Amino acid sequence: MRPTGRLHLGHYHGVLKNWLKLQHEYECFFFVADWHALTTNYEDTSQIATSVHEMVIDWLAVGINPGSAKIFVQSKVLEHAELHLLLSMITPLGWLERVPTYKDQQEKLKDKDLATYGFLGYPVLMTSDILIYKATQVPVGEDQIAHLEISRELARRFNHLYGREPDFAEKAESAAKKMGKKAAKLYGELRKRYQEQGDAEALETARALLQEQQNITLGDRERLFGYLEGAGKIILPEPQALLTPASKFPGLDGQKMSKSYGNVISLREEIPAVEQKIRTMPTDPARVRRTDPGTPEKCPVWQLHQVYSSDDVKAWVHEGCTTAGIGCLECKQPVIDAIVAELKPIQERAREYAENPGLVRHIINEGSEAARETARATMAEVRQAMGLEYDRP
Repeated sequence: MRPTGRLHLGHYHGVLKNWLKLQHEYECFFFVADWHALTTNYEDTSQIATSVHEMVIDWLAVGINPGSAKIFVQSKVLEHAELHLLLSMITPLGWLERVPTYKDQQEKLKDKDLATYGFLGYPVLMTSDILIYKATQVPVGEDQIAHLEISRELARRFNHLYGREPDFAEKAESAAKKMGKKAAKLYGELRKRYQEQGDAEALETARALLQEQQNITLGDRERLFGYLEGAGKIILPEPQALLTPASKFPGLDGQKMSKSYGNVISLREEIPAVEQKIRTMPTDPARVRRTDPGTPEKCPVWQLHQVYSSDDVKAWVHEGCTTAGIGCLECKQPVIDAIVAELKPIQERAREYAENPGLVRHIINEGSEAARETARATMAEVRQAMGLEYDRP
């Protein structure tokens, strides 16, 4: 996430709740993308440091666990920048100019001068963020799948240019034998079925077989992945999209919750302010008087009931609104209660972290060092593949 300061309920329901689940299912890397913030806000960097700190507090407060996932800041892992530089050497200019958001964002942000390499090269930096950890899955929404495709293309191009090691086939055959007779034989059969018959199921089965192997090195595993597909050694695996469940969390006006619309409830907003915001939310314009029946589907409050209320409460609201049996303030109360109940434990944890900035810094530094360890190993392989891993004076 880019550091935008304190987060709101839209961030929580749209992204963080998914992260909470993923951190127990995968090895996860969650980082504050402070360099990415510079691509559109390079003229004013005064708030970045504060925003980084506040964002990490919100992550910790909702339950992102530094014991289960790496939590770090992008600029603290300089290897991101090194891989970005090396990938930029092989990235065709046309690939960047055709990225769907390139011209869209320039149009939307006309007040900013975005005729910079940093803005044009944003997808290369994003690709570096992903490939530096050899990420196999990237949680994205459907609208972001196209953005991930350039990362896949760059990984493919890098492997094609630099994955051709001498005696590759012999090394791959030797690596297969290390799996044991039975597994090596099955691998060979699956490889033959895929390469001779185009059997996609055989390819997936063979990939799963390689992932299960405990007695081969990471280098051998990647070599066997490449041999399986008829290519060279896969140095940088192609990341796949891990689709995030669609979530367009409603704001106070019925539009998507966004700071730019001024319709947000922040995770650390004072409870009386939260209650006041919901009480003054617009409702169905047809309900001018208490006795006027309404249409829930035309009311922004109804959208919040879809998120927070049980079927029984929703039935009560629908019946009460359409018959004028309840007033708008009565309708809003279950939403107020549910949001307050959700926010209170988050705010309690946030206060603890806010009062202990040293602990937050320690978590960031520890996570950054752990991420750096993984990134260093990847960069050693990248440099070696590109012929850049040599003794320097």
